[in-house]
Amino acid sequence: MKCKLLIVSVIASFAGVAGVAAGGDEWYSQGDFAPQARIVYKITNPLNRSVTDASVIIKRDNFPLPDLHEMVITIVDPDGEPRPEPSDSVLNVQGGHQLRAEKNGRMLFHQLDDLDKDGIWDELFFQTDLKAGETKTIYIYLGENIRGWNKHHTHANIGSYCRHIMPFWETEEVGWKIWFANSCDAYGKRKPMLVAPVLYTQNVDGYGVANINYDYGSDIQEVAPSFGASAICLFEFPDKPSTVSMPRKTPVKAQLAPESLWNAGQISDTRYAYDVVVNGPIRSMVKIKAMNWDSGNGYYEYEQFYTAYAHHNYCISDVYFTVFQPRKADVLAGCGMRKKPQEDNFVQKGGIIISSGAEEVRDPEKIDKRENIVVDFIGGAIIVPDCYKPQYRYVPDYEGNHVFCVTPDANRHYRYMVCTAWSEGTKLTDKEAFGKYVFEMAEELNQPVTAQFVEVEIKK
Repeated sequence: MKCKLLIVSVIASFAGVAGVAAGGDEWYSQGDFAPQARIVYKITNPLNRSVTDASVIIKRDNFPLPDLHEMVITIVDPDGEPRPEPSDSVLNVQGGHQLRAEKNGRMLFHQLDDLDKDGIWDELFFQTDLKAGETKTIYIYLGENIRGWNKHHTHANIGSYCRHIMPFWETEEVGWKIWFANSCDAYGKRKPMLVAPVLYTQNVDGYGVANINYDYGSDIQEVAPSFGASAICLFEFPDKPSTVSMPRKTPVKAQLAPESLWNAGQISDTRYAYDVVVNGPIRSMVKIKAMNWDSGNGYYEYEQFYTAYAHHNYCISDVYFTVFQPRKADVLAGCGMRKKPQEDNFVQKGGIIISSGAEEVRDPEKIDKRENIVVDFIGGAIIVPDCYKPQYRYVPDYEGNHVFCVTPDANRHYRYMVCTAWSEGTKLTDKEAFGKYVFEMAEELNQPVTAQFVEVEIKK
């Protein structure tokens, strides 16, 4: 009760600006949770088509009451279908934190994510569906609400995998991990589920995990010296536009370990540190910090964040160069992916690259007589927003890679999307479906859903 009174007293100071809500019948309630104050936001879809599970991000700087705990906000879609009263059998399992019968809307699960790890939330994140061009009212109700179990649909962690410390991040549809320094592996599932905890806690071969449970799927990306499903690079030689510099392709490595797919020593060569920033339930994020990258033509350090989003076949990479000291002029940043070995479908339009084809899924070590899996379709895509001025280049080195050079913003930051799918999955199982999805996600990346604060309301 004290918490509710405190929040109402804080909001009272906004009454002169926000006004007072008329009536009370349309206010959300859930069991005995009957909030007395709410923040009104308008959520807008700028596209001329509907969007599903679209990301909504409200930054704390743009939030009228930034000093809030995550358990005192409840996000509600007033047009959503209310949940019914749970059965006794559900309550016997889930206990007192189970959601009760809702009225006047449906609660949306959210995260208050502390991205810089200072103990204060930075972004309020949730997902919603919107019709073409729709502007929807969303209410953020204030008051302590401890109910609402929500299954995790994404996952991220750092695991010791075959004696190797590496990050994992995934949705229930697909996932990614980094075995080779900064080039991503990808894997697909046959049913929606989170597989990474099985891989790293049981140390199971990603190509053989289906022998434990067929639904777990398989690794579907060979990396070796390539960009894999995703990697960054630099274009340091304007006179050689298809020549790239990569963090694990350095003069030190060439001198000390020329045949290795890894960097040389962690003191003499590029080194990496990994961290978990957010771990579900509806988005998960890992951080890669690369240091001491001396390409021979410049010295660089960067931080890269990979974020997986619930119900989707993509993750988003944000790259920030914290040290950028080229020894030559006109150095450009880049990102790309390995060309599919049996590529029979290549699309490049604007900031979009798609590479797909039938492929043999196999353990590249070939250490036993396991039969390889031949699948009809494995697809990968890279999407760079238009604002970073993507320019396509093909890089024949390192197994052949489709790459964009990009122009970072004033903070030396750029972002791109990584899409993955395969024919053994539950959706996007052929090149037509995958291609349609990639182009739609490119639209959403370039024109995201927006959130606009309207007012704070007090219930009469």
